[in-house]
Amino acid sequence: QVVLVESGGGLVQAGGSLTLSCAASGRTFNINYMGWFRQAPGKEREFVAAINWISRSTYYADSAKGRFAISRDNAKNTVLLRMSSLKPEDTAVYYCAVSMVAGGIASNVNTYAYWGQGTQVTVSS
Repeated sequence: QVVLVESGGGLVQAGGSLTLSCAASGRTFNINYMGWFRQAPGKEREFVAAINWISRSTYYADSAKGRFAISRDNAKNTVLLRMSSLKPEDTAVYYCAVSMVAGGIASNVNTYAYWGQGTQVTVSS
């Protein structure tokens, strides 16, 4: 069992920045990926970014490349998502997720077994 607690969401103007944090606790020694997904009203949950827990390889959706950066804090079992140049279309509930499956696809929602409660990000124009 892995418990995820997200923080850092909020309201920001277009062009601004936010950093989301996700703290993992429990059986974290089996984590393969930690990722971020988002879901806007009326839309499906979509992949944003992920990091391989061991290799630290990173993966990004096209919409996030060049604007978002995912990183891991070893000591705190925390993953950060630094978001910059935010756009109104980035508005969504952002979810942190953990995959325990070796070899799974980082961008596939079905790869992830544990999810946080979500944090709202609102970007005003």
